[in-house]
Amino acid sequence: MQTAYFAGGCFWCMEAIFQRINGVERLANGYSNGDTENPTYEEICTGQTGHAEVLKIDFDESLISYLGLLKVFIEVHDPTSLNQQGGDVGAQYRSAVFYTDECQKEAAQAVIDGVAGAVTEVSPLKVFYTAEGHHQNYYNDNQSQPYCRLVILPKIQKYFK
Repeated sequence: MQTAYFAGGCFWCMEAIFQRINGVERLANGYSNGDTENPTYEEICTGQTGHAEVLKIDFDESLISYLGLLKVFIEVHDPTSLNQQGGDVGAQYRSAVFYTDECQKEAAQAVIDGVAGAVTEVSPLKVFYTAEGHHQNYYNDNQSQPYCRLVILPKIQKYFK
């Protein structure tokens, strides 16, 4: 089992897609690489903590490689948009790959370098704080909510077409 850490805007959107990828074993939404210890969602939303909204992905490398996950990551968000994904604006919504070893760093940098205009940060993982419980499995638990129907569902549908 390996772990990947991706920031691609709203973690709810990314979580909903990665939950449907073969080989993904566990997911956790959270916050990474900022300055505030044990931040809350409300603190993250201010943009003052330095953290990004991040999806922690535990995956079975016999079913999907880290490179395979990186390719999904690039397809499900806009790696050329600085500190913004759709209507979500601020450094907490930045595009980033937080690596845990040199192999991940090299793979991430190679993929990002292949995307014209990419602004995706490739940095070592400093810290990961798991988000509050109601932020986990968000789409599956809240499919009738307007944000889920109007923002997340179209992203899922687009990716799996």
